[in-house]
Amino acid sequence: MNRYCVIMCGGVGSRFWPFSRTDRPKQFLDFFGTGKSLLQLTVDRISPLVPPENIILVTNHLYEPLIREQLPTIKPENILLEPARRNTAPCICWAAHHIAALDPEAVIVTLPSDHLVLKEKAFEEAIEKGFRFVEQGERLLTLGITPTNPNTGYGYIQQGAPTDDYDEILKVKSFTEKPNLEMAKVFLASKEFFWNSGIFLWSAKSILSAFERYAPDIAHLFDAPADTYSTPKEKEFIDKTFPNAPGISIDYAIMEKANNVYVETVDLGWSDLGTWLALYQASPHNADGNVTQNCKVIASGCRDSIFATSSDKIIVAEGLKDYIVADSENALLIYPLSEEQKIRHIVTEIKSRFGESFT
Repeated sequence: MNRYCVIMCGGVGSRFWPFSRTDRPKQFLDFFGTGKSLLQLTVDRISPLVPPENIILVTNHLYEPLIREQLPTIKPENILLEPARRNTAPCICWAAHHIAALDPEAVIVTLPSDHLVLKEKAFEEAIEKGFRFVEQGERLLTLGITPTNPNTGYGYIQQGAPTDDYDEILKVKSFTEKPNLEMAKVFLASKEFFWNSGIFLWSAKSILSAFERYAPDIAHLFDAPADTYSTPKEKEFIDKTFPNAPGISIDYAIMEKANNVYVETVDLGWSDLGTWLALYQASPHNADGNVTQNCKVIASGCRDSIFATSSDKIIVAEGLKDYIVADSENALLIYPLSEEQKIRHIVTEIKSRFGESFT
């Protein structure tokens, strides 16, 4: 009963524009026609391992109605509403304080809300092993994925020495956040590196101690009187404090600095589904290498492309190779799949030139 899960679900997902919008980001969307959003699938995935009353959601205050709509059984007090977007480190620090006030002996798995995991049994086994590992001492653990290509959109973890009694858990030698292509190729060839999945396990004590040591500015910001967290006083404190936190990831704030970081190497059928390319790679392809997402398509002479629409439209295309064709609401994207890392910058330009209604 002292095992908890924190699900981070406050991101905008701008790289998935025009499907992912500010008012309904990708974690709330059903990408695979299963009838469930990525967030709902994440909750389902962790439910065999963590009691429902111990599942904590951290999201932007704008998304409270979506959370309640999609997860009506989650208790309102388990939904932590960020008053501002400040990346993952402040989110995790707050959640750890909230949980520690409930259970000082808590161990926590921290999950993104928008990842794909095809091997759910392997996921359960990995998280169970991770819980056992972090229960035994002051340890910070991340799950590492064997890379299949020199992807520049992921962080990389260099393996170090093995640990006693856990063949798949290794000391971390170094972290590298999103290397350039040449460096990613070197990492891939060395076979010493794993992709950082963004899935973490630690005890509440261990992660709060790490904030005190490696990110004291964040730690001190969230220091509060003992009767604050998990009480009616918490919201007022967070609404006043949280906007002052730096916008920094847990990787930069803690994981790259700490000396008690470990990686559990896993094969989960994992994708972070962070971009159109990731969705393309994770989806079934036809004989021409094309992917269709919940839509009708006539594609003549098209290869290695992805077609998606959120309405009852038919897409007709000819001669496209390596393209995204995505139609949603008031926006249509036709863009090279190989250039999809630029989409988030295009969204910023759209917002500046045409207003928020298009983003």
